[in-house]
Amino acid sequence: MAEATLRTAPLDRTRVLQWLQTYGVYAGVALLAVVNIVITPHFLSAENFRTQAVQVAPVIIVALGMALVIGTEGVDLSVGAVMALAASVTALYLGYGLLPALLVVALFAAAVGLANGALVAFVGVQPIVATLALMVGGRGLALVLLPQLEDLRNPALASLGSGDLLGVPYLILIATALALLVAFVVRRTTFGRRLLAIGDSRPAAQLAGLPVRRVLILVYVACALLAAVAGVLATARLQASDPTSLGNLMELSAITAVVVGGTPLTGGRVNIAGTVAGAVLIQLLTATLIKHDLPPSWTQIAQAIVIVAAVYAARGRGKR
Repeated sequence: MAEATLRTAPLDRTRVLQWLQTYGVYAGVALLAVVNIVITPHFLSAENFRTQAVQVAPVIIVALGMALVIGTEGVDLSVGAVMALAASVTALYLGYGLLPALLVVALFAAAVGLANGALVAFVGVQPIVATLALMVGGRGLALVLLPQLEDLRNPALASLGSGDLLGVPYLILIATALALLVAFVVRRTTFGRRLLAIGDSRPAAQLAGLPVRRVLILVYVACALLAAVAGVLATARLQASDPTSLGNLMELSAITAVVVGGTPLTGGRVNIAGTVAGAVLIQLLTATLIKHDLPPSWTQIAQAIVIVAAVYAARGRGKR
């Protein structure tokens, strides 16, 4: 009997870890929602749901790009700097109209993504080092272009940040559309399959004749473009361009959302639904602490605990 008990104990622990890996993020969101229903006044109000959804939309968009990069066994630390750069460029070129400004923002973001991808794919620099350089340089360039906060008074930009369609804010609609698009690309396209194959084993992907360098560059460009979209939307919502603080620690939030959502840091797998749920979990956690008058430092501590718990649960997940 004792021997049977010893045999089943590890099995039960394995099953628990597998359950946490698959459903832990959704259980966490549900648990936080229940806690807030009990202890947070007006949590179930429509205005609160709208506020939380609008605030989490940029995090979701950045996390989608981060999930693609992590799926290749990489990481992109420059996403916050790209958001700041997008805010600066938007302010500088908004006088020519919203569409021209967005096109210039896309060019700047694509250049950052191209630089990241080239360093990783052609030079062989580790992703964390390559993107760290662009994180510092991108933020510096943003501050050179726009040294201080600038109020923006543009009807088209204001409509993008605060407008809605049938009562649903544009920010939520854009984040939802991008999540569906990225999920489709990962699951239903040749590019998505190549991305996962590279993350699973880059040497094997090279031996199989896959265009590894091209895919890596496109992944980092896509991540930078998504970060730029988030930067523009955040700027539109605030009606101000603030390259000093916009995007600060966004890389932490994005990586947390991706890891908590079930995408392993070892690459080879991307969980888009889990990434969205991970972003919602972080937003709910942050909002809960703020609503109950806890200092911002507690938010960072809570995120650190969530990351440690997610990494612990993912120990045996690995690659496919």
